[in-house]
Amino acid sequence: MVLLPMALLLSELLAPAFLLTLEHLDVPTPEPEPALNVKFDPKNMKLTWDCKENTTSIMCALVPKEGDRAVKKPRTKECWCNFEDTSVHRGVLLEVQVNTSERSFREKVLYTNPGGEGTAAHNFSCFIYDVDFMNCTWVKGPVAPGDVQYFLYIRDSKRKRERECPHYIQHLGTHVGCHLDSLLGLTFRNYFLVNGTSRAAGIQFFDSVLSTKEIERYSPPANITIRCNASHCLIRWDKPRTRRALSHSEFQYQLDIQRKSIPPVSTNPLIDVSGDLENQYHFPSSEPRAKHVVKIRAADARIPQWSAWSEPVEFGSEGVGGSLVHVYLLAVLVTLLCALGLGFFFKRFLGLHRLFPQVPQIKDKLSDNHQVTWEEFTPGAGKGDTEEVLTVEEVTGAVEGM
Repeated sequence: MVLLPMALLLSELLAPAFLLTLEHLDVPTPEPEPALNVKFDPKNMKLTWDCKENTTSIMCALVPKEGDRAVKKPRTKECWCNFEDTSVHRGVLLEVQVNTSERSFREKVLYTNPGGEGTAAHNFSCFIYDVDFMNCTWVKGPVAPGDVQYFLYIRDSKRKRERECPHYIQHLGTHVGCHLDSLLGLTFRNYFLVNGTSRAAGIQFFDSVLSTKEIERYSPPANITIRCNASHCLIRWDKPRTRRALSHSEFQYQLDIQRKSIPPVSTNPLIDVSGDLENQYHFPSSEPRAKHVVKIRAADARIPQWSAWSEPVEFGSEGVGGSLVHVYLLAVLVTLLCALGLGFFFKRFLGLHRLFPQVPQIKDKLSDNHQVTWEEFTPGAGKGDTEEVLTVEEVTGAVEGM
């Protein structure tokens, strides 16, 4: 029991000396992890590094600022990774991890777009029309120098063909667009790269991956036919011609059916029709039907990017549409003519009455009931030259004697 306290006391006395000895010892520090010398080629989306012996596994990753993380696991004897075409003009983080039988190597590299900020092409967009043609447009970078010049390169997703724009669209000498009259070689997904050159400053590039399905604008439906019976009209049309063969269910349509008028006035709402109905629509319209005009446009069922409207097609009768209007106008016209006629008649009547007022009749003083008219004083036949005067004398005295 006495030995135990002595052992504890001895350990406390020796501990500071032991720690002092450790401070003067040279403890080896871990060696820095060897660099893999990672390099990235944005043009080919290829990541390379120095090969290591006895490699057991490899993992490489690409993390863009916008989009999903892409991970590849190449073969152990390979010292590179090929990623699918991805937009990297905003910068991308690359990572490589190589495991060998002795140790593990890991390295990260941040790739940034070289050149001056704000010098790259802006507002880039492309669209395919009439199946075989494509237009791409962009605008000059807000801080790009005056001598900047842009160039467009297009590569299919399988990287079998890359070509420069064959026909540039210019504004004040600067390329701001491209027209392609042949789309041979384009696949479902394609990589678009717009880079620039200038003597004054470095120009950043712009890149984008576009799907031909998403940028294709369909042509309007063609061959529109209309057949009517007593109760309705059947409207039919052909689906648009597209770069890829599509079923009826992959389309959607809108019909604009309006009653014809001058000037045209849209009163009926647009009619949505699914492609499942096999390009037809029953329009309720009983006889007699007025003149109508129909236009149709098309779009992908999942992408509401509408085509232009088709040429208008008329159906119905021009006379029926305006019959009620004509009757109304005729009634108004007849009423107006009658009013004018009555007004003219009364005006003439009042005018004649003022010009030829009624002549007062002559009364017989002896008898109020005996009226002498002017006809009694008209001369008889052959007596026009003889004037007879009738003198009436009033005998006052005789009357008083009686």
